[in-house]
Parts: sequence; C-alpha cells; structure tokens
Amino acid sequence: MSEPPIPAAGTTVTSTGADRLRAILLMVAALMMFSGLDTTAKYLVTHTPIPVTQLSWLRFLGQFVLLLTLVPALGLLTTRALFTTRRLGWQLVRSVLMAATTVLNFLALQYLRLDQTITIVFLAPLVVALLAGPLLGEWVGWRRMLAILVGFGGILIAVRPGFAEVHPAVIYSFVGMLAYALFMILTRRIAAYDPPLVTLFYSMFVGTIFGAPIALSDWVWPPDWVTWLMLLSLGVLGGTGHYLFILAYRLAPASTIAPFLYLQLLSMVGFGWFVFGDVPDGWTLAGAAVVTASGIYLVHREHVLHRQRSP
Repeated sequence: MSEPPIPAAGTTVTSTGADRLRAILLMVAALMMFSGLDTTAKYLVTHTPIPVTQLSWLRFLGQFVLLLTLVPALGLLTTRALFTTRRLGWQLVRSVLMAATTVLNFLALQYLRLDQTITIVFLAPLVVALLAGPLLGEWVGWRRMLAILVGFGGILIAVRPGFAEVHPAVIYSFVGMLAYALFMILTRRIAAYDPPLVTLFYSMFVGTIFGAPIALSDWVWPPDWVTWLMLLSLGVLGGTGHYLFILAYRLAPASTIAPFLYLQLLSMVGFGWFVFGDVPDGWTLAGAAVVTASGIYLVHREHVLHRQRSP
C-alpha cells in the first residue's frame, strides 16, 4: 500500500486560497508518486526475478535513508528527535501493520491490475469509519453507516464474487486493506503523542531493521542497471510522496484535500493502460465510482459534524 494515512476531515488548519491551491497541487504530485511506486513494483514483480520480500525491504530502506538524511538537513527535526517517541509499543505495532500492508499489496500486484488493487484500497477509510466506534469511541451515525454499506456494495460490484472469475490474489488485497485500516486507526491514536515525521520514520526504521534478515536470506541480484534504478526508485517515490503529502496537509484542512485522494484511481488506470496495456472493465469502474462517492461523502459528513461541534 503506497498511500499514507488519511487525517481526519476535521483537521484544523488556517489557510488562504493560495495555500489551498498549493496544497491541492502538492497532493496531486504526491498521488502521482504513489501511483508510480505501485506501477514500478508491479513491473518488478511481473518482469524480473526479484522476490516481493526484497522489493518491500528496499522500499523501506530507501525511504528510511531519505528521512534520516533529509529531515535533519531541512531543519524539520533533529536525528535524535526522529527516534524520540512517547508510545514505542504503538509505533512498533503500527510499523508491523505497515510492513504487512506493503508485502500483501506487492503480492496482489503480481496478479491483479492496478485499478483493481486501488479500488480495494479505497475501502480502507470506510472500514476505519466502521471500526472507529469500538476502537476509538468515535461512533458513526446512520448517514455515515449507510455510506459505508454503499461503499462495500461498490466493492461487490467491482469484484462480483460468484458472477465472475475472481483471482485468489484478491485475498491478498483485502487482507492488506484491513491491515491498512488498522494502521490508520493506530495512526490516529499516536497522533496525540508523536509528530507525524516521527511516526513516518518509525514505519521505515522498523521495516528496514526487521525486514533485512528476510530480504537478505532470499536475495536475488538485479540482472541489469535498469532493474537497479527501478529498485532504488521505490524509496525515492515513496519518500517524496510522503513528504509532499505532509506538506499538503500543513497548508490546507483535510476537508479540502481528502476528495482529491480519489484522483489516484485515474492515475492508476492511466499507468496500468500505458505500462501494462490493462483496460478496466465497466464493472470495475462502476464499483470504483461507488466507493469513491461513499468516501467523499464520509469526508463531507465528518467536516459538517466538526463545524457543528466547533464553538
């Protein structure tokens, strides 16, 4: 999963019209990076002998190195501050969920189209809204519950279990989506204690340290320099995308930016067609549209409720 956690729509940010425009442009650029990451990963797992564990580890390693060097250099946080957390246990669990999400997504990309995996990923915010009640005490009303059910219906339209041949790799994508939803919920828990860059850093740090033995035990040397460049680009695309994502949410509230997250579906369709010749069928597009509409409504509804609660 290439996408970072989506902050709550009620995030309080004071911004001008120019700030909001810059935030939207930054978000679009970040989404292109994330789409490029998944496209590169899919190409590598389908056209080279590099195993998924190695791809996942190199993604974490590259992003870890970028964060460790650029964040202190840009004066955002010191190296010591990056390692400082008030909730180490939560950070470790969250990082494991992130690693599981990445590996499962790359496994799914071996067999599924880009538009199929991203449609399932977009179900995660709906699952977060559903689980926020029992796990965070943030219970949803009937309108948002209806939107969640409609979103699940959209996935049924796209996947059509029982009416079309469903590849078993869909299971990878669904389990990865559930891990991603839990990852986002834990991110909201941690947000009250640690800065976003610290949380992001721990995800990459834990993935790099604990993923190394697995990746190195099954290591396959890249066959040519092009493959090397593609492997190195995984960390660059992921790290740059996450940084642009954070900048966007500093400039504008989530209610302004969150709807644009669904533009990634278009970019994934475009990359899938251009690189792999994959053209989504009408059922997939219809299901994706339903999931997108449900997600945008949840963002809108949360923003309305936040304004009603504000003095």
